Order: sequence, then C-alpha cells, then structure tokens
Amino acid sequence: MKFNVAEILALLNINELNEAYSTGKNWGSSHEASTKEIISPVDGKPIASVKLATTENYNEVVKTAEKAFKTWRNIPAPKRGEIIREIGEALRLNKEPLGKLVSYEMGKSLQEGYGEVQEMIDIADFAVGLSRQLYGLTMHSERPQHRMYEQYHPLGIVGIISAFNFPVAVWSWNAMLAWACGDVCIWKPSEKTPLTAIACQHIAQKVFEKHGIEEGVSCLIMGDREIGEQMANDTRLPLISATGSTRMGKAVSAAVGARLGKSLLELGGNNAIIITENADLDMSLIGAVFGAVGTAGQRCTSTRRLIIHESVYETFKQKLVNAYQQIKIGNPLDENNHMGPLIDQNAVALYLQSIERCNAEGGKFVVEGGKLVGDHYQSGCYVKPCIAEVENHYAIVQHETFAPILYLIKYKTLEEAISLQNSVPQGLSSAIMTTNLREAELFLSANGSDCGIANVNIGTSGAEIGGAFGGEKETGGGRESGSDAWKVYMRRQTNTINYSKTLPLAQGIKFDL
Repeated sequence: MKFNVAEILALLNINELNEAYSTGKNWGSSHEASTKEIISPVDGKPIASVKLATTENYNEVVKTAEKAFKTWRNIPAPKRGEIIREIGEALRLNKEPLGKLVSYEMGKSLQEGYGEVQEMIDIADFAVGLSRQLYGLTMHSERPQHRMYEQYHPLGIVGIISAFNFPVAVWSWNAMLAWACGDVCIWKPSEKTPLTAIACQHIAQKVFEKHGIEEGVSCLIMGDREIGEQMANDTRLPLISATGSTRMGKAVSAAVGARLGKSLLELGGNNAIIITENADLDMSLIGAVFGAVGTAGQRCTSTRRLIIHESVYETFKQKLVNAYQQIKIGNPLDENNHMGPLIDQNAVALYLQSIERCNAEGGKFVVEGGKLVGDHYQSGCYVKPCIAEVENHYAIVQHETFAPILYLIKYKTLEEAISLQNSVPQGLSSAIMTTNLREAELFLSANGSDCGIANVNIGTSGAEIGGAFGGEKETGGGRESGSDAWKVYMRRQTNTINYSKTLPLAQGIKFDL
C-alpha cells in the first residue's frame, strides 16, 4: 500500500521539518544541533531528520515557559478552556492525516492511529468541561465568625516525558488537563517517534497564536536520555509526568523525589484476563486476541497472561490457536491487516530473547513465534504473535515483554486465579470474563484485583477518557486522563478568613496579652 509521506506532512504544515523545528522559543533546537534520522518500522525507509536539543536549547525553552506561565495562569480558566476547545477542533480537522502519520511512524494499525488522535480530541473535550469545574471545598470552622475553605492554584511548568507506543495521546492526557489548570508544558517525546509530536505542536501553537498567547504555553524539546535527566533534576519543573519502563520510572522518581518535586508515573504492565468456567468464550476470544496482538503487543495495557479455568482450558486454547491462524500481519496502513511491526529491530531482538527464555524455563509453545522475512517485511521489524503454556512463577512471565507473546496459565478456583493475577510486580490493568455476578463482584472487591484498572467482560487493553488511568506497584501509582486526576497538576491551598472582631485560637488555646 502506497503512503505519500510528503503529502501527509504538507497537510499537517510540517513538510519543512528542519526549518520549522528550529524556529521559535517553543522549540528546543538550533541550526547547529545534531540531527537524528527517523526510520519507519513499516518499510524501513527514512521519513525525515530532526534536530536534537542541547543544554543551552533546553534552558532557553524553560525560560520561555517560565515567562509564559506568569501570563497563562491569570487567564480565567473558562477562557483557557475555550482555547483548548479550539485545539480539539483543529485536531478533528487533521484526524485523518495525523492518524496516518502515527501509524506510519510508530507502526500501529491505521484504526489504532485514528483512535489515538480521537483520544486527543476526547481529552480536549473533557478539559473544556473541567475548566469550569476546578472545585475546592468549604469546611465549617470550629471558631465563630470564621470561614475555612480550600482552593487549587496552578503548579507552573509541567514536564511531560512520553513513550513511543502512544506518541501523542499520552501527551494530550497531560497537556490538556495541565493547560486547563493554568500550567504550561514542556514535552519531551520519544526520540523514536518525534514527527507526530512536531505535528501536534504545530497544530496547538497555531491556535495559541490566533488568540495572541505568547510562546511558551506549549513547548517541545527533542532529545535523548540526557534531556530527560535534566528535566527530572530541574527544580524549575515542579511536576514531571513520565510514561515508559519501570526502570526509567524508578530513575525519574528518585531524581524528582531528591528535590522534593512531584512525579506522575505511568509505567509497565503485566496484565491478565481471567477466563472463568462461566465466561462467554466467543466474547472472551475477541478481548484476548485484541489485547495480545493490538499495537503488536506494545501497549502498557496489552494482555500478557490468560488465566483459564481448567474446565474450559482446552476448548479456549483451541479457539485461540484457530484465531491466531487468521491474524493478518503486514503494513499497518492496509486496513485488512490486524497487526503491524514492532517499533525497531532492537525490539525484535528482545522478543526473540524472550521466546528463548520461555523455552529454557519450560514453556510449551502452542503457536510458534519468530521473525517474519520476505518482500513485505523488509524493515526487519515484523514478527509472529505467539502463545505459550507456562507457570506464573517463571521469571520471563514475571517480566513485561513489549511484544505479542501471550502466556496461558491454568487454574482451579477463582481465589487461586486472583492470586495468580496479582502475583506479579506490576499492577496496571486486569479483567475477568464471567456471566456470574458473584465472580465479578469478588474480582472487584478488596480481595480481588490489585490493579488500578479492573474490568468485567472487557479486555485489559484500552481505556476511555473520563476514568482515571493508571496502576499500582511497579506501574508507578499515577493517574491521568479522567476523574480528579487534574488535582496532581495543581497545588492545594487551605484558607481561613476571620471576619470577627477578636482572634480566637484553634483547639481552645488561650493566649492573652
């Protein structure tokens, strides 16, 4: 399937990538900076080159953001919401070309590329409503003629470090809410997927410029690990939101914690679906297969483990084997294909190593994996989704492999299944497939799933805007994109006003002069 990169970049007004990226204080780059060539995992062809930021570029961007914050925080929240609404409309107008660029640059299916852009549109809508609902509380004071209440103020600069697998959606989860709260943002996207970030920056900046908003509310910085470390250690950035591996998250948490800053972490997942004896197996099959092969298994919510009741184990295993034989792998821009490539050849190497480790620990593959070769797979990034029968305690099963490897585990009682599900270091997403109300309620109880997301008759993969997204344990504890997640982007202040003619002390303390 042909894909005209120049045409898509032109539609997004970023066909002059290098010139555009090095212009303006919102951009962390300069003409003297080093460049990085971006290769598509779809066909192995270079898309464009982008300039990487230096320390001097980074400091210039921070200074610009600091200045912008002083103005942006004083714009009434509903007015900020109106600007966000227009950014959402601009994303709607660009949904098709931007979705195609997401798919081509990252490798996820075209439908998932469109879905990612839709997430940005949805969170913009959510943030518009939020801009009129930044509520505090009023409390009764124990002292007469006193009023006590709390209110929320913007933090300042929010640093956003995002991962390749969702190159734009996770940025929007943070940026839209932060902007509504009165914060400004500096975004460091993955160096593997910077072009979609540049496109989003252009789209948002045009709206800000239309309203006469000075540079710095939305900033983009391209760089490698060193730039991320600078952000984590920078006291000028009170909040760092970081999405990525648990290893990366621990480093960010340590650096931010050392300066007593705030961090919002969205890290790894090792997600399981429990298939009970009362499950609708046909419906369960859809959730399991999409969860395992969607985005080629490169979602933090991807289904890694299926914990299946012994009475339906063989039946469901055969359904999976049959379904995997029908999965079409190839160019993700061809909507007939279910699965595209892994992000790069290093990811392929890690996938192959995981298969070797699974075999070495005693895993039995019922659907074999391997690297795909041939004219349709010239990028070297295409692999076969595979299925292995394992024990939950295997070291490889305890580890999050960012690839389409699905592990099957057998259980006897629901309590055993829940224990197996919870017996991994990560705690992001979980699901149970059952038509039995008691099983569902036990799974959702305090004795059930220990994950931040627990679903009934829905797979582990994917989440709607509106519900707080995030997980526990080594997933990091962060919450984004819904509910009261906005509070992390603000500082809480308790206020007490004395409108009497005396000054009584709390707790009945007497202090007379």
